Formats: sequence, C-alpha cells, structure tokens
Amino acid sequence: MTFMTRRHFGRLAAGGAALSAQSPTSVVDIGQRRELFVDRYLVDRLAGSAALRLHHPQSREIVLVHDAEWEGTGSGYHSVFQDGGLYRMYYKAYHLDISSGKMRADKHPGFCCYAESGDGIRWRKPNLNLVEFQGGKANNIVLASGPFHGVNLDAAHPAVFKDENPAAPANARYKAIVRSADRKAHGLFALQSPDGFRWSPMITAPVITNGAFDSQNLAFWDPVSKQYRAYWRAFTEGVTNGEAWKPSGLRAIRTGTSPDFLHWKQSDDLRYVDSPAEQLYTNQVKPYHRAPHLLIGFPTRYLERAWSPSLRALPEPEHRQQRSGASLRYGTAVTEALLMASRDGVLFNRWNEAFLRPGVERPGTWNYGHQYIAWHLVETKSPLAGAANELSLYASESYWTGDSSEVRRYSLRLDGFASINAGYNGGEIVTKPVRFEGSHLHLNFATSAAGGVRVEMQTPEGRAIPGFAEADCDETFGDAVDRAVSWKGSGDVAKLAGTPVRLRFVLKDADLYAFRFAESGK
Repeated sequence: MTFMTRRHFGRLAAGGAALSAQSPTSVVDIGQRRELFVDRYLVDRLAGSAALRLHHPQSREIVLVHDAEWEGTGSGYHSVFQDGGLYRMYYKAYHLDISSGKMRADKHPGFCCYAESGDGIRWRKPNLNLVEFQGGKANNIVLASGPFHGVNLDAAHPAVFKDENPAAPANARYKAIVRSADRKAHGLFALQSPDGFRWSPMITAPVITNGAFDSQNLAFWDPVSKQYRAYWRAFTEGVTNGEAWKPSGLRAIRTGTSPDFLHWKQSDDLRYVDSPAEQLYTNQVKPYHRAPHLLIGFPTRYLERAWSPSLRALPEPEHRQQRSGASLRYGTAVTEALLMASRDGVLFNRWNEAFLRPGVERPGTWNYGHQYIAWHLVETKSPLAGAANELSLYASESYWTGDSSEVRRYSLRLDGFASINAGYNGGEIVTKPVRFEGSHLHLNFATSAAGGVRVEMQTPEGRAIPGFAEADCDETFGDAVDRAVSWKGSGDVAKLAGTPVRLRFVLKDADLYAFRFAESGK
C-alpha cells in the first residue's frame, strides 16, 4: 500500500457532483509552478477508478564498476549532479570483506573519489593526480581519510554538491558534508572548493553534532526558502498515529537549516503521513529541479529477515553465510529504496510501497547495501529518437559480495514518480481551490489510444465556469510531458488568472503526472 489510506480519501462523490457543501475559503497560490502528484496536497476529491499510483524506475545499464585497487566492495554513497554540460559523481571508495569470522575494512583507507560523464550514461574515472595511493597519484581520488588541514576526515562518508546560492563566494562554489573520523570531534565537517577538486575546511570544528552519522549525510541550498538544509542519520523516535514520534531507537532521519552552512538551527526529526516506524538508512533529499518547492527523497529501507527457506534461496548464499559469521544481520538484512516528498522539509509523504525493489534475483542483489539510490537524480536524453528527456537515477549493486561493487542506471519519465491513474471505466480528480498565473494549462500525461483527459475549470463552490466545462474541453490524448489543454479550440485561460478556481480532471485509461500554468500554449 501507499501512504494514501481510506481515512485520507473519505467518501468519494459521483463524478461531476457540485461541491457547494464544502468551504472554499482555503486557496492555494500555485502561480506558474509545476505541481506533481507525489502527495495529496492539492487533491480534494477522487472519484470513480481514480487513485494515486506509484511508478517505478526502469532498469538500464551498469554505468560504473568500482574495481580499482583503491575502491572495492563497499564503495557507494554516490553524489550525482549536472554541472553545465558535465555530469559529476562523487562517492566513497571502500572495501569490505569477511576474514576469520570478522568484518574487515582495512585493505586501504576510505576515500572520496570522482567520476564524470558528458551524457549521464557513459561515465569515466579521470586521473586527477591529487592524492597519493601506494606511491602514485594516477587515480581519481579527491579526498583521503585522515588528517586534513586541521581536521580528521572520514572521507568514506561524503556528500558533494554545487552550491546554487547566488551569494556563495567563488572559493566555495562547491561544498561538501563529510563525517569526522575523530570520536572527540564527533559530527559533520563543512568543506568548500572553488572547482570540486581542491578542498579545504570552512572551519575546523564540526558544524552538526547531534546525530549518529553512519550513513550518507548531506546538505544543499534550498532556492525556495533561501537557506541551507541538511539531512543526516540519527537514532531517534518511532511514529505513532501518523503524527507524533515516541522513543524506539530506530535508524531515522534528522534535519536542520542554516543561513550560512556553518550555524545550524534547532533540528527536527522527520515526520511522516501514515507510514509505519521503519529503519531508514539514507535519505537522499533534494529539491526536484523541475519543481523546486518539492523536496524529493529516496531513503533506503533496511530490514532484517529471519533465516528461512526464502532467505536461503536468495542469490549468493555462501556470501550471506560468511557475512552472518561476522554478525547475523550482515547476512539476514536486505535493503531497497523508497520515495518520499515534502513541502516544508520536515513532514514527508512517504510511499510505503517500495519505489525501487531489489528486483529479479541475480548475483549481486537482494543483500545488505543493494539499491542505495545516489543523491540525486539528473535529467538525461532518451534513447528513443525524438522522445522527451528522461530522469536517470543510479543505485548500488554487488555491494559486499565479490571483488568490487557496481552502479546501475535506472530511468523514469520526467515528473514520473507518481500519477493520478484511472482505468478504462474512468475516474476523476477535483483539486482544492487554486490561484494561478499565466494563460495556458499544460499537462504531463499518458493515455492509451482509446483513453483521454478532459479538464473542467470550476468555481471554488464546484460549479463549471461557462466556456470551460467538461463538455467544452477538447479531449487530450497521447503521451507527452508538456501538452496544452484547449476548450473548443482555444487554450486561453488568462481571464481566470488570479481568481480562485478548482480543476476537475476527467480521466479514461490515463495517467496524469503533473500540471502547470504558463504564459504560452507552446
């Protein structure tokens, strides 16, 4: 199930019924921003077969193998972002194995390494000549664990980003959060760089200290709230009644904000809408680039399964037995990725249905460390000529099972995390009252050849606005990420801009992923 329960949906009225009994006082100003159906924020009513549906990334190629001598089976915690015409990737280089019933990670120190790509699909590991390894610098290492300009870094826990804050100085255009390796200086260090390669501490004391940090901890500039946000690992509290948290010692996520990346305000533990208390390792939260008012996260769900015929039937049982010899959970734990979204940075709608399952059984899968999604997604070209761009996500594979670990790319349509879906018998969604800017309504949608979408513009009380009723709307069908809607041949809705309206979407064998208003119908 998703986080959407019957308690949230309430009673569903018949399609097209007026909403006169409902108070229209609450109006949401959406301007021209793109709105996605990753939550119920704008959903007032669903009827017929309409329901929120979670969509899943499609498996693509292996894009990177961590097989260098300074990498290994424990490599992961990838940070991925587009920087002009270049795609950048930073990650931990680490090796784990089992020897004499013990977990060993002493083959080499932990490193932060770098890879890059011109298209987000074909990646390379350039020789940076920055950090010495076994007597030479011909490697892609950016940072090494140990003493570093007055701090003691654990370079195997990095999160790197390009700072989009327009006030960021040139020498701090790139920033990173890296865990301290010193127990006496427990916490997260803030690093800065002018180019993503030459790094220095912003200060020599940890900037965040109230957490566990044994995960990928991260921070970024929030262009909507005009402040920095951080999300990090903590042992905290469990959810109760979908609203409050009670102590339970779960692996969980904590957040805080800062005006300058150095001084962080009082932190909050994340809260969820109708999600059970679960162990969450990573968080992978960042503003979605096509709708930055939405913070999208891909936390890793960690589960310890008891020994059973099914567990023993999973791939690479000998590795599982070896890992259990060091610690039971190393062999019995499995991981997968979830999807969550927030508009305030603290309360998240977390889909309880897995976003990225472990998938078909094969070597390197269904183990502890599998399907950790990189921070974050990027936009790449579709392999289909003439098709719209798609989203690329990257996830770990073969973690801790052989001689190296791998990164597999997954793809998803733009805005395609979730949709309002209706079957052939039809369904509809009515939004809360909204106030928009612009002259045309655009949809991201997909239908069958027999399906379609119609839109009715309504008053806040639920009455069809003359000229914009369902009967006036030209049926929209096809599969496009940006198509303008029209009524009797005209898509101009400028006269309704600035006034509260409801949108009624009538769907038949269709998915509606997102909508926005714009100044043009193109």
